[in-house]
Amino acid sequence: MGRRKSSIWIAFVTGVTLMGASACGGGASDTASGGDPKASGKPSASDSPSPTKPAGPPMLLETITPQTGTTVGVAMPISVIFTNPVAAKARATVEKHMKVSASRSVVGAWHWMGDRRADWRPKAYWPSGTTVKIDAEMTGVSNGNGRYGVHNYTHTFKIGDDVRADVSVTGHTMKVTRNGAPVRTLSINAGSAEYPTWDGTMAVIDKEEKVHMTSCSVGISCDKGSPNYYDLTLPWDIHLTQSGTYVHYSTGDPNPGSGSARGSHGCVHLSLPDAKWFYGQVKQGDPITITGSPRGKAPADNGYADFNLGWDQWLEGSASGEGTTATL
Repeated sequence: MGRRKSSIWIAFVTGVTLMGASACGGGASDTASGGDPKASGKPSASDSPSPTKPAGPPMLLETITPQTGTTVGVAMPISVIFTNPVAAKARATVEKHMKVSASRSVVGAWHWMGDRRADWRPKAYWPSGTTVKIDAEMTGVSNGNGRYGVHNYTHTFKIGDDVRADVSVTGHTMKVTRNGAPVRTLSINAGSAEYPTWDGTMAVIDKEEKVHMTSCSVGISCDKGSPNYYDLTLPWDIHLTQSGTYVHYSTGDPNPGSGSARGSHGCVHLSLPDAKWFYGQVKQGDPITITGSPRGKAPADNGYADFNLGWDQWLEGSASGEGTTATL
């Protein structure tokens, strides 16, 4: 499967690594397996040991994203991954022990993406400049399946400038704004009719200067004789979904725009200078919103597409409901 990074998470220090494919994901599954998107760098869940050890095997956190000390975009959720499933009957208690504080009062809620991942997102985007803290006080807390927390975890991060990109598939444009002011409009090509791009809002998972992409890694084609086969290392890659959607430059589509109108395998193509410029503008958690594609919205757990769920839908996946951040 294309280029992948492997990580091992044990006991006290945990890191987060996206185990999705590195390629335009027109043929990948609609839902991300495991729901574990990769953060910029190598995030870890900070912990403090408990003086006593409850009976039963430990309940540990595999990851907390964002990484402590980072600056992220306004659409970035707090995403907590547990090493073992959390039973439905235990989720309200677990949520109450994952305290979210902020320097500005923000309304939000937890939402479970399956039984191992819980995300907290604001009802609307975070205000720029907000400092956020997550205290996962798991010591002694049960996961409802016979495991008990033996560590507390704390991450603190900051919300940076409000950078957004709005992509029109039919208009072949990407409009970039910063703190509400227009910055640039770029020419793009998106997915073809056979391999359409996901619609909806996807917060940036991470970015890399070069990514090795293969058609085989996302189930498009492993046949070197196929017109849809590719095995390329491409520059200036902004990662949007775990199933393999990127904004980047492609050697097969060097001059994107309405004039060329070449379709991709699901990624959003920019020219080489535009891709390099855009790479320098965005960070993890910045929202990129794509409209005009027939594919529909990316599932919320396919990366950080949390804002593809309306607020009522979001609350349906919460055990404790809407709440307001504690004062930081």
